[in-house]
This record gives sequence, structure tokens and C-alpha cells, in this order.
Amino acid sequence: MKQKKNRIWLLLILPGTLFITVFMLIPLFSLCLTSFFPDQSFSFSSYLKLFGDVYFQQTFLRSIRLSLLSTLLCALLGYPTAYYISKHSRHKGVMMALAVFPMFTSPVVRSFSWMVILGKRGIVNNFLVWSGLFAKPQDLLYNEFSMTVGFVQLFLPQMILSLIGVMDNISDDLTLAAGNLGATRLGSFFHVVLPLSVSGLVTGSVLVFTGCMTAYTTPQLLGGADTRVLSTMVYQYAMSLRDWTQASVVAVVMIAVTMLISSLFSRISRKINPVA
Repeated sequence: MKQKKNRIWLLLILPGTLFITVFMLIPLFSLCLTSFFPDQSFSFSSYLKLFGDVYFQQTFLRSIRLSLLSTLLCALLGYPTAYYISKHSRHKGVMMALAVFPMFTSPVVRSFSWMVILGKRGIVNNFLVWSGLFAKPQDLLYNEFSMTVGFVQLFLPQMILSLIGVMDNISDDLTLAAGNLGATRLGSFFHVVLPLSVSGLVTGSVLVFTGCMTAYTTPQLLGGADTRVLSTMVYQYAMSLRDWTQASVVAVVMIAVTMLISSLFSRISRKINPVA
């Protein structure tokens, strides 16, 4: 009987396993092979050449910096929003719908919208000049600022949803018990709610960081030609320069950095809250 159940489970997971293997694992493996065999022989020359390039170094550091900054901003904006929706909102369904609604809009449309808002004659610059804060329109577009704004607006819903899913499972009895033991509301939040919601914060941070590192449309439209990131660099090598080897090297670096940062977030969460 037990063997029969095991066979049924194997049959159930077989389609998904085959799909992941064929369409994800095999392409990733071939991508790695291409980067390590530039001349039909094993070599690190492609990686040494890439990391010795000043342009790549600047692009690499910019990608890491913008991804971490966007993740931090999403955490700072998303945590209080998720806490309010989960614990204090009477219209939870409506609030969640409003939080998720931007995800139903194409990133292309959202990026073009920010181009209109942040442009020289956009809403923000018109207000800054009208209010007298600045004498002339500011450069708010085609730089790191506009890319960060686009990243935060693009991935903030993922952070909010990740936190809401965890905060919903935190019982109100725990905070009531902390209050009965003499803890203030602020104390019960920092000693009960915050530690128990670390797992959701880490999950949301991983999703946001990974999305920012791999996003192409937002940095391409809002960053301009002088503010390249790794994702646009892959496109440049592959489609413009037709250098598929270097494109695969950059892609492998992106995957490695994403996995490294994700594991780092997980380790930090385990140190903060071993139960998470």
C-alpha cells in the first residue's frame, strides 16, 4: 500500500519536474557551459576579461546598489502598510486589491507613466517650479533616481503581499498576552510581531531584490543610455554586439549574485529569529 502511494506521488510530481528540468535547469546548465568554454576548452578567460573591464565594474556595483536600495525602500514602505492592512483595516479585501492593482498593469505602461510624471515638463517638475523650490526643472529622469522610483513602484506589492501572508498568522492573543505581562504596545510590537514577521520580510526582500536585479524594461526606459545595469548589459552583449559568450558570463554572474544575496537574507533571518 505504501509503495502504491509513493508511485502516485511520483506520477503527480513528474510533469512539474520534467517541465522545470527541460525549460529551466537544462538552459541554465548550457548557459554555464557556454561561459566556461569560450574556445571549445575550459577557461576562466571570459570571467577575467569581464571583471577587468571598468565599465562592467561600474555596472555591477550600480546594479547591486540600486537593488539593495530598492529592497530597503520597499521594506520601509511595505511593512507599515502590510501591518495596517492585516491588523487594523476593516476593509481588508479592498485594501489588498488596491495594493495588488499595480501588478495588473504592464511594466512598460508604468515606465512610460513615470517618464511623463518625472520629465522636464512633468507633474513633479511643474510643481517644484510653481512652488518656488527650484527656479528651473530638475533632472529627475534617465538616472538612478528614476530607476529606483520605478523599481519600488514595480515590486512594492510583492513585499506587501509577502508580509500580509505572515502577519495574518500572528495571533492577536500573543500581543494581548504581552500586554498583560506589562509590555507596552510598542514593546509588544518589537518583541512579538516583528520577530514573528521576519520570515515574510525576508521572503519579500528576496523577491524584490531578485526582481530588481533581473528587471529589463524599467531600467531600459527610465535609466537611459548612461545608466546601465546587468540586465541591459546582457541585452547589449547579445543583441547589439552579438557576443553570446560575454552575455552568458554576465547572466551567470547575475544568477550567482542573486543566489548569494538570497542565502545571506536567509542567514540573517535565522540569526534574528531562529524559529523563522
